Amino acid sequence: MSGEAEWESELQDALGDMSIMDMMDAEEAQQRAEAGQNVRNGTVVSVQRDDILVDFGGKSTGLLPIKQLGDEEIPKVGDTIEVTIVGYSEREGLLMLSRKEAAMAAAWDTIAVGQIVEGRVTGHNKGGLEMKIDAIDAFMPISQIDSARVEDDDLPSWNNRHLKVEISEFNRSDKKLIVSRRKVLDREAALQGEKLLSTLKEGDLVTGTVRSIMPYGAFVDLGGVDGLLHIGDMSFTRIEDPKEVVSEGQKIELRVLKIDLENKRIGLGLKQTKADPWAGAEGRWAVGTVVTGRVTKLMEFGAFVEITEGVEGLIPISEMVFDRRISHPKEVVNEGDQVEVKVISVDPDQKRIGLSLKRMADDPWVGASHRWPEGEIVEGVVSRIAAFGAFIELAPGVEGLIHVSELSETRVHNVAEVVKEGQTVSAKVQSVDEIARRISLSIKQIAADPYYTGPVDANAPAEPTTTPRKRKKPLKGGLDW
Repeated sequence: MSGEAEWESELQDALGDMSIMDMMDAEEAQQRAEAGQNVRNGTVVSVQRDDILVDFGGKSTGLLPIKQLGDEEIPKVGDTIEVTIVGYSEREGLLMLSRKEAAMAAAWDTIAVGQIVEGRVTGHNKGGLEMKIDAIDAFMPISQIDSARVEDDDLPSWNNRHLKVEISEFNRSDKKLIVSRRKVLDREAALQGEKLLSTLKEGDLVTGTVRSIMPYGAFVDLGGVDGLLHIGDMSFTRIEDPKEVVSEGQKIELRVLKIDLENKRIGLGLKQTKADPWAGAEGRWAVGTVVTGRVTKLMEFGAFVEITEGVEGLIPISEMVFDRRISHPKEVVNEGDQVEVKVISVDPDQKRIGLSLKRMADDPWVGASHRWPEGEIVEGVVSRIAAFGAFIELAPGVEGLIHVSELSETRVHNVAEVVKEGQTVSAKVQSVDEIARRISLSIKQIAADPYYTGPVDANAPAEPTTTPRKRKKPLKGGLDW
C-alpha cells in the first residue's frame, strides 16, 4: 500500500462514521479561534511527514501541520497536545488545528498589568522596539526602553536582545500588548536606593554618574538615589558654570557631605576628595612674601588674584598704587593679567589672603618723619575734601590731613568755604605716624605763628603785615609794650 493510501486509511479509521454535520461549523470555529475560545487538549493518533492527526474523543478529529510546532519537539503517538481549532475542512472532513494559536491563547491567559516578563527584541521602528513575549507580539515605546534617553539611531543596537519588561497595557481582542523596561529599572533602582540610604554615612566616598547639570550644580546618580553636587563644592578654584568641571554621563568619585533621610537628599562634594590647598597657608605665604598670580575677577573694592589652584588673595583698591587715588581696579589691572604682589595678611581659617601691588615699588612713606618733621611748614595740593577736613597731597602717594578744627582760628562750618580741591596751601606739620601712614597738618597754627609771614594759600598774594593794636590797659608788672 502506498503512503497516500496508508494516510487515507488512517484518516478513515480516525473519522469512523462521523458525518460532516457532527463537525463544528467552519465559520463559527474561525470566530471562536480568533477570540481565543477554541483551545482544546487532544491525543496524537498519527504522525506523518507534514501533519499530525489529533483525536479529541467522541467523533472529533483534527489535523495539525507539523510546521505549527516551530522549534518544539514533535510529539509521539499517544501524547497529549494543546491546540486551537481554527476551522473545518469539508474536503478532508477534519478540524483544522493550530499549535501557534494555542500557545498564544495560553500566553494571553497569564497576562496581567504590572506583570514582569521576559521577551526578545524582534525589530524596531521610529517609535520604539518590537518584541515577542512568548508567542505574543508586543511593543515597547522608545521612552520606556531605558532610564536614560534613547535616540532613534540607537534602536538597531537593541535587536535580538532578551529584556526583562513590565506589562503596562494590553487588549486581548485587539491583540495589543505594551511593555516597559524603564519601569523595571526604576523599581530595581528604588530598591537599591533604599538599601544605599540605610548604609550611607557622612564622609563616605561614593562613585556616581552625572545625570543632569543645572546652573547651581549637578545631580549625580549613586545607584537608585540622586545626590546634589553644588557648584561651590566642585572645585577650590572659582567657577562660573558647572560644565567647566563635569559633564553628563561622567563617572566621578565624590564625598558624602550631608544626608537627609526624611527627604531622601544627599549633599555631595568633589573638591572634598582632594587635599585642601589652604593647608599650611601661613608657612607657604607668610606676610612679606612676594608671589605671582593671575587676576581672576575685578570688583569695585579690589581685584582677586589666584596665586595657586584653589587659593585666591585680594588686592584692595587702596593697595593698588601709591601715587594716585583710583576709583576702580580696572584703571590698574585687567582680568587675566599676571601680577607680582606682596602678601600683607594671611587668615587660613577664613581662607583670606591680603595682597598689595603698590608695595612692590618704593614706599614713599618710608622716612616720612624725616622728610616732613613736626613743626615744619610744608606746601601741598588739596586732593579731596571731606566733612571732617581736607586731604593735602605732599608727594605722590603721601597725603596729610588738615582737620576741620585746624583750618581756621574761627569756627568752620563748611570745609569748602576755606579750601578748594586743586588749591595749593601751606600748613604746619603737627604729627607723623609712618606705620599708620598718617600726617596731621594745621593751617590755623601758621596764622598763630608770629614768626611766619608767608602766605597760607600759595596761590594767593601775601597779606601786608599790620601794626599790632595798642592795648587799652597796661600789662601787669608795670611794663608797657
